[in-house]
This record gives sequence, C-alpha cells and structure tokens, in this order.
Amino acid sequence: MTKLFLERRTALALAATIALFAQGGLAKDRTCEGDNGGLSLSPGFCATVFADNLGHVRHMVVGPDNTLYANTWSGRYFPNAPPPPGGFLVALKDTRHSGHADVISRFGVTVQEGGTGGSGIALFNGGLYAEENGRILRYQLEEGALPPKGPPRVIVSGLPQTGDHPMHPFIIDKKGSLFVDLGSATNACQRQNRIPLSPGLTPCVEKETRAGTWRFDANKTDQAFSPAERYASGNRNGEGFAFDAEGRLFVTQHGRDQLFQNWPLLYTPQQNAELPAEELLLLEKGADYGWPECYFDQFQGKLVLAPEYGGDGGKKVGDCAKRTPPVAAFPGHWAPNDLLIYRGTSFPDGYRGGAFIAFHGSWNRAPLPQQGYDVVFQPLADGRPTGAFVVFADGFAGAIEEPEKAAFRPTGLAEGPDGALYVSDDVHGRIWRIAYVGDGADRVASAPPPHAASTARSAEPPEGLHPDAGRLARPLPVPPGSSADLVALGDRVFHGEAAEGTCSGCHGSDGGGAPQGPPLTGGHWLWSDGSLASIEATIEKGVPHPKKYQGVMPPLGGAPLSKRELDAVSAYVWSIGHAGR
Repeated sequence: MTKLFLERRTALALAATIALFAQGGLAKDRTCEGDNGGLSLSPGFCATVFADNLGHVRHMVVGPDNTLYANTWSGRYFPNAPPPPGGFLVALKDTRHSGHADVISRFGVTVQEGGTGGSGIALFNGGLYAEENGRILRYQLEEGALPPKGPPRVIVSGLPQTGDHPMHPFIIDKKGSLFVDLGSATNACQRQNRIPLSPGLTPCVEKETRAGTWRFDANKTDQAFSPAERYASGNRNGEGFAFDAEGRLFVTQHGRDQLFQNWPLLYTPQQNAELPAEELLLLEKGADYGWPECYFDQFQGKLVLAPEYGGDGGKKVGDCAKRTPPVAAFPGHWAPNDLLIYRGTSFPDGYRGGAFIAFHGSWNRAPLPQQGYDVVFQPLADGRPTGAFVVFADGFAGAIEEPEKAAFRPTGLAEGPDGALYVSDDVHGRIWRIAYVGDGADRVASAPPPHAASTARSAEPPEGLHPDAGRLARPLPVPPGSSADLVALGDRVFHGEAAEGTCSGCHGSDGGGAPQGPPLTGGHWLWSDGSLASIEATIEKGVPHPKKYQGVMPPLGGAPLSKRELDAVSAYVWSIGHAGR
C-alpha cells in the first residue's frame, strides 16, 4: 500500500511539474528534428516545414483551436505564376501534433470569380476577415467546420489599388477598430514618379487617400473607403501591424527608393543603397511620420528633408522636426513585410514583448549586395527598444539574395496558442513553424550564418561562394559595329562595377528579370525591336510609364553615363539578349 501510494504520489507530482513547466512556457517542443527546413535560427530554436507549395502566401493568423488561416496573392506582383486551384484563402491544421499540417483546405474568392487574393487577414468576434481585390471580407466561422461554408460579407470596399503599393494589410483591436494600411501610389510624390530631378508636389494631394493608416469598424458591413477615416499619415508603405500587451499599436514602414538615381548630385550610390532606414513606428492618431517630405537617416538618427522638397542630401531638417520619428530603425531597403510582438510564454524571457519583423529582401541596394531576406528580433519594453536587433531566422533566400533568385522570401508572421512562431513565404508558398527546444537559459542572440545551419551541407571553398563569378566566362556575341572590349565594359556598368550603374537591381544580376524590370535575355523586347540602336535609345530616354512591370526606369537608368558607357551597356544588353540564338 505504501509503495502504491508513493508511486501514485510521484506520478501526481511529475504531472504537476510537467503542467507547471508548460504553464511557465518552457516545455520542450519535440515536433521539429532535422535541418530546420533549411533555416538558420537563434540558439535554442528549431523549425519544421508546416506546409509547402500553397501559392504566394502573404499574411497569416492562428485561431485558438490551432487552425492557421493564410491569405495568398496573385495579380501584377506575380505575373508568371498562376495560383493553385481553389480560393485564395487557406485553412491548415496539424491534427497529429507533428509540426506539419495534415489538413489543408482552400476557400474564398477564386480566379474564375475575378479574385486576386491579398495580404491582410485577421480574426475577430467569431469571424475571419481577409483582404480581397480592394475589399475586406468577413467569413463567419463555425465550430468544427473547416473551411467556412457560408458566403462572405463585405466590411469595407473601394480601397485604392493603383500605383506602387496596392496591398492592404490590416489589424483589428479588441473593440473592433479595424486599422488598414494604404501604401503610397508613388515613390516620393513627384510630379513625374521616379524621374530624375522631378520636384515633389506641394501639397502632396496623394496623402488624402494614400500613405497612411485608415480606421474602420469591423462590426459594420458595407462601409466605403473615404478620406474621412484617415487615422495617421506619412507612412509610405506600412505592411506589418501589431499590438503589444498594453494595447500600443505598432506598424512598419518601407522607406523610399532612388535617392542617387533621382538626385545624383546630392547622393552617392552607396548612400542610395543604405538610405533611408526601414522603420518601426508607434502608431498614434493624427500623427504624421514624414513621407514624402522627409525620410529617416539611421546614421544621423533623425528625420531629414527629402530632396524633392528642398533637401540638400541629408543636412536640412526643416519641417521634419515637427514629424514623428520611428521607435526603431533598420537597414535600408530590407522591406519589412510583417510584424509580430511576441505575447506567448514558450520563448525565453528576452523574447517576450519584443518585435519579430519579416524582411522580404531588397531589390535596390546595387552596387552593394542585396540584403534582408530574413526575420529579425527587436527587443522592446514599454514601447521602446532595449537593445539592438538580431537576425533571428536566416537562410530563406539560399545561395543568392536577389528577388528573382531567392529560394524563399519571408512575408508573414503569426503566433500560435502554444507560443510557436509561424513564418510564411510568397515565392513558393512555404510556411515554417518555429518552436523553442532549449532549457530556458538562452539569451537573445543572432542566428549563425546560414551555411552553418546544417551539417548536411557541403563545406565551402576557402575563397567563399560567388554565384556570379561565372558571368565573366560566358561567351557573348558582339553586336555589329561594337567590340568585345565595349561589351566587357557594359557588363561592368550593368553590374554596378563601373559608372555607378544600377541595372542589375531591376533586371537581375543575370538580366533574367525581376518584379521591377523585364527579362533582357529571352529575345522579347517591350520597348524596342531588339536592335542595338533601339536598345540604346530606350536606355537613353528611360521608361517613365512601364507596360507590365513595377519599376520606372529613369533616363540612363539613373546613372551618370558617358556616351561611351551608354554605348557599352547597350552593347551588353544586346549581347545577353542574343546569347545562344
């Protein structure tokens, strides 16, 4: 009897200890063993591939029953990749607690119904809210029904979709206030968007309907967009929202582009690559965060006057002293696409209350290497940073960090009821589940370099990996009237190694194209007949109104090209367009 009593008492104590340990949030998660889905993570963490090949997954949200809902997107940002069959919304569940979704259901508006999907998604008061084609829709959730069965109700319609930033991420607070981002239609509110020396419009009328946060009511249907609901302004493109435990609302900001290309007498190519900062903002009603008149210089730690509005390359402040600066700043052009403030208890103390930011990755840091393509962690307390950010998850892009060559690009974040962190990708539609498996003693620290993430990968040569090294050895045809030396010079201009050229930022390092600019290697020409003369004329004049792609090309690509350098880069473009033909 005594032995039985002791065994029962021991079992009860063990159960209580396990329950207490789980309640404290540091019970180890055993669902992820292996190579972390190809990622490199901060110490103590591991990852599984929760789901894959879902389409262009943008933002996510996880319900109290551990069902993960994701919004996917199509349209002009993804012109060459048709979405999977079914609706643009996806419901996923791991019923076996394996770290992998075994139930995956698509629903919502389809391509056949004119849908394109979207970014924003949220849960509120028994409903799933999702962005779709300039609208925010609500689907009623029913217990045990996956996915939702009934048709959606329209909460808001008429959200602007023109210009550079047509996406509408959003968040809903406990009372139903629905905060929606409306990104700017232009880069810097110029008279001619992205054209050199074009001044800024005064006033910037665009700010009446763009570049800010609008507030609606998630409890009401059939609301129509109007300027009257503007909550805050001066945020060029705020894709990530998050509340902290005290109810403070934070939002990210994508900084502007093309300081050097548009104002070459005021900025260097290196300044163009590093400025301005990407930002984390504390969102407050009526605040103006500076765009387009100002940008944040992270090296000076202040807002400065933009060149379109009288700026002198970073010295003048002017009215920017009256604008609201960011809470935290990050390297230029990394593209913060989502934000999550960690509210769970399964991660160590240093991560609780801090901000995770998914950086989609840069396209315009040439001639410097492209960067981002990671998830960082910014420690916070009482709404302010308590230390420098660290790279929490890396290795998404693989060997080459460029928009069209990256294997994956982080774009969404969500937290599960168990404290796990989910990260989405909009290249192949992968979702990772990241869990803590340490003993609770791990401090906030950067992930190791991606090449060290898995022992299964082969060792690198001592000289390192250089994905573009082979481009110089590729035999290229020489256009009539040109020379091999001129093609070689054009190669260097194209890749930013001469004449401060930035062509590869929009067209890819191999000329294979990117969301900003078309491929130059397939023999199909949007603005010329493929002759050397017509290619040179297009580069010289620029492309102020693109037909299919996002990027405006300034005259000479925004670089101070001499006649010889123009001849050279034109010859190189002709050569890569005719290679192998």
